[in-house]
Amino acid sequence: MAGAQETAQMAPLDREHTPAAGGGQPAAGHEPSEDGSVFGNRDFRSMFIAAAASRFGTQISYLAVPLLAIQALHAGAGAVGLLTTLATLPYLLIGLPAGAWVDRMRRRPVQITADLLRMALFGTLPLAAALHVLTLWQLYTVVLFSGCATVFFEVASQSYLPFVVGRPGLVAANARLASLTAVSQVAGRGVGGFLIQAITAPFAIAIYAGCYLWSALWLLRIRSAEPQSGPRREARLWREIGEGLRFVLGHPLLRPIALSATLTNLSVQISVVMLPVVFVRQLGLSDGVLGLYLTSGGAGVFLGTSCARAIGRRLGNGRAMWIIGVASTPLVFALPFIGRGALLWLAALAWLATTFQVGVNNVLQVSFRQRATPDELLGRMNATMRFLLTGALAVGSGIAGLIAQYLGLRTVLWVGAVGLALAWVPCFLSPLRGMRDLP
Repeated sequence: MAGAQETAQMAPLDREHTPAAGGGQPAAGHEPSEDGSVFGNRDFRSMFIAAAASRFGTQISYLAVPLLAIQALHAGAGAVGLLTTLATLPYLLIGLPAGAWVDRMRRRPVQITADLLRMALFGTLPLAAALHVLTLWQLYTVVLFSGCATVFFEVASQSYLPFVVGRPGLVAANARLASLTAVSQVAGRGVGGFLIQAITAPFAIAIYAGCYLWSALWLLRIRSAEPQSGPRREARLWREIGEGLRFVLGHPLLRPIALSATLTNLSVQISVVMLPVVFVRQLGLSDGVLGLYLTSGGAGVFLGTSCARAIGRRLGNGRAMWIIGVASTPLVFALPFIGRGALLWLAALAWLATTFQVGVNNVLQVSFRQRATPDELLGRMNATMRFLLTGALAVGSGIAGLIAQYLGLRTVLWVGAVGLALAWVPCFLSPLRGMRDLP
């Protein structure tokens, strides 16, 4: 989703920082090229192509699945909200233990299995639509179980990357993958909207399923080795998960960042989940216009990511987290007034400003998180943050559906705007208010 945050947080301030991610060196023959580019690494190129296929397909599904429910099954606002909730619910159900489970398995086979499972699940939708047997219950089942597969895929992917590029290449590799995400949001949603308009949602979902197959085939080409999984420690699983939660929620810098990012994700999801209903039913606009509107969000994330380092140098990394929020607050209140003509352009500008702030925070907060977290807690800290941030998306979808059902679509947009206007407050009320960076 354009605008959803994947933030990161911080370790003891008096401790010397050591490399953040897990260890590992690239397999022989897979080192970066002489100019330092990670694209000189053959296995990373395969991983990057797989990610490109998967993320482009995701942008198609972002529009195609709710539009399939609306157009083919005449689903109402509540049903669309439940559909989006089920897609992210697995992060709440299995998000925390998934990290511990993946650490006991080989990461690459986990990713391939998840890709093939998602291909099979989404492949049933166009088939059922062609046979006129598609139901909302099938859509619910597909998005729920594909969401479970996605949890395992993302945890395994982040854990496997250090063994593909080695520790020295992690920053460059993650930068390339983050840029890919932003670009896919800019191009993928616009293309997806017109694609759905041209060939209908079921056929667009068939292409989406094919993207997962393409991803799995490229992952099969990777040969970077990873060490044997450690011994099973079932008795310690929940205690270790609790340690990660206590670290994040008890840290004076991690806690406000976690609260701010969670409120941002909650509010973004509330704001965006009902947009297909607003555009198609209330405003009578085309799928292509909806895709272009959401594309402005991807552009905002890309611009924010690109400008984050310069903004951090100018304002200070800690202070920028709330100053950018204050600056964008007046614009977010244009979102509930979305309509035709000039109001549509104003709302698109407001969405661009909102997601620009998200892009800046995605970069600045990640560096704070990594530098403030001890090596032995990095994995659990990341799992905790993913649980909180993606869990907020699931909760936001449910809240949006309930509000739309009982109070109307415009009320949904107002609730989302108020949340976005307040998201910077936890950082402002914390030691981050006057910090330029960690000591």
